Parts: sequence; structure tokens; C-alpha cells
Amino acid sequence: MKRILLVEDDSNLGFMLKEFLELKGFKTTLAANGEEGRDFFQDTEFDMGIFDVMMPRKDGFWLAEVVRAKDPAFPIIFLTAKSSKRDAIKGLEIGADDYITKPFSVDELFLRIKAILRRVDAIRNDHKGSTKELYIFGDFTFFFNERELVYQDKREKLTGKEAQLLKLLILNKNEVLEREMVLNALWGDDSYFSARSMDVFISKLRKKIKPDPNLEILNVHGLGFSLVEKNPDGNSDGA
Repeated sequence: MKRILLVEDDSNLGFMLKEFLELKGFKTTLAANGEEGRDFFQDTEFDMGIFDVMMPRKDGFWLAEVVRAKDPAFPIIFLTAKSSKRDAIKGLEIGADDYITKPFSVDELFLRIKAILRRVDAIRNDHKGSTKELYIFGDFTFFFNERELVYQDKREKLTGKEAQLLKLLILNKNEVLEREMVLNALWGDDSYFSARSMDVFISKLRKKIKPDPNLEILNVHGLGFSLVEKNPDGNSDGA
């Protein structure tokens, strides 16, 4: 049984969602604010977090940052009454897997939860059932199953989505990776939210590979992205 940490300061909505999720087979713990959510997270193993954004005594963004510091790959869905794109982008930068604006359909929430958990389980199954997937590009070594990026003596953990996106870029190195294909493969649709989410993850990966001057992720106008690896003479490997 999957365990969900639900953090919602509206008691009526919180109890309704808790009841709904438990009817759907999820063991659900309800917290009323960010601080309470943090305490539950530190004491219990959870498979996913559903966090309201606007709450007293620490908001959902604060809680997500606390959670990400401990587990960068922990799946998070934000709930919010705001429709501001600025809030959506902030949530994406923190590393949210999804973002739902109130009011919303509980059936839609359930479908999004299932989709995210399905992706997480697929990554875990790959880790258990296959040999290590290791990729070397530029001066980096990338261990896909471990979601670990190594540069010289520095090791950095990636989120599940970062690892999947980087793997696609590496497999299509020096070629164009089409936006629509990536959106449908990793996000399941090509909505505005998913497109902005992908842009945020691309930006994060650019920063992570910046130490190697021969690597660059380029925007290909109207098409998508390309991970370019240059030779020491400055030309790409495909040139």
C-alpha cells in the first residue's frame, strides 16, 4: 500500500481528500501546516507528498524545500487556490512533479497520482532488475539507475525526471530532441504546465553540466533541444 503525506490547512478539504485517497487504496497521513508535515515526513516513510501552497506556520513551498533536501527524488504535487503562473514556475523550480489549481476534480488528482507513481515505480524496477546503466559524456559519468552525475571528484544526485531527461539527451547527443516527443514520453502530455516544467528541468541540467566547457544544451528554435559535445578543436562530434 502506497503512503501519501497530505498537507492541507482547510480541514474540510483535507478530510475529504484523505477519505477519498484511502478509498482508492492509499495509506494517507493528513497534516494541517508545513511544520506538522515536516514532522510527519521525518518520522515516517512516504511514497508521495501532496502539499497545499498557502498555509499558516510554513507554506507548501517551504515544506517542499525541506523534503527535497532529504530526498531529491521524492514526488510532490502542489495544490493551490492561486492561478498565478509565477507560483506555478516557483513550484517547478523547487522540483514539483505536478501542480493543480483549486477547485479541481478528485478523479483528475487520482489519475495524476497514478501517473507519477507509475513513473517512480518504473525507475525503481529498472534499478532492481538490470545491470548498471552508465553513460560517459564529456568529462561526466552518469549512473542512470542511481540517478548520480559524477564530475571529477564531485557527485550529485538527480531527481527522477532530471535523470530521465538527461538520458534522452545523451542517447540523442548532437542530434535534435523534439519537444513534443519529450513531453509525451516523460510528462504524458504537451500542456502549458508540462512545457514550462520541461524548460525548468532543461535549465537545471544546463547548470549541472556547465563545469565542462565542451558540453552545452542548445535550444533548436521551433524543434527542441540538443546536447552538443564539442571536440577539443571546438567542433561538435557530429561535425
